[in-house]
Amino acid sequence: MCAEQVAAVPGDLPAWLVPLVRAVSATSAADFLRWGRPAAEPGGRASAVLILLGEGAAGPEVLLIERAERLRSHAGQPAFPGGAVDPSDRGPADTALREAAEEVGLDPTGVRVVALLPELYLPPSGFLVTPVLAWWERPGPVGVVDAAEVARVERVPVAELVDPANRCRVRHPSGYIGAAFTVRGMLVWGFTAGLLDRVLELGGWDQPWDREDIRELSGRALDLAARGVPADLRTAAVEHDAPAADDVIPRSDGPTGRPGTVDR
Repeated sequence: MCAEQVAAVPGDLPAWLVPLVRAVSATSAADFLRWGRPAAEPGGRASAVLILLGEGAAGPEVLLIERAERLRSHAGQPAFPGGAVDPSDRGPADTALREAAEEVGLDPTGVRVVALLPELYLPPSGFLVTPVLAWWERPGPVGVVDAAEVARVERVPVAELVDPANRCRVRHPSGYIGAAFTVRGMLVWGFTAGLLDRVLELGGWDQPWDREDIRELSGRALDLAARGVPADLRTAAVEHDAPAADDVIPRSDGPTGRPGTVDR
């Protein structure tokens, strides 16, 4: 299924956002994941994440959160705001905006949804994740609403994300290798990093960076990622987990690279 544009690209979008909105309208799930949804598994828990882009002093920026380390799952992990669909939600955009309001106090009246990316099926959790692309038309204050769930909130400039000095790949003991970002004292990896990597490419913002710079995940990062995951599923969960978890957008093949360690 191709990405669904909420409407034709409006003429009042900022010039830096228009190429991304046009590009995502031509994508399918295969552009983000290497597997499709099995025909034998028609169900799945619907969820959504919010890719919120605004404009700050340093140009375009994206809203990221870091989940609290005390959580039983996905602890301490940078992520997009988002979560599972509630019965009262009217669609993925409603879910993503509601979750962002609950997590960071985002005022949805200042946000314009511009596109829905393809629904992504993530086994073995069975989540069906719809990334919601939105423009922060009238930015307002955001911050930690519940410290038990969110540890920090960051508006990260695209310029920092695409800086080659902040790019690397990370390797899990399972053999998984995927894109990562080291920004604002955070290690962004897994599902969030893979999706972010693809969005930056589609928007025309990415810069050449050293894909042979592959670093080992620290024991702390591995412990946080494994929290709440049954032992027999931990290897699979590295590549196939729920939103805000450690997942992979599959452009992770390549040379083994130089070893190093990144800590979160």
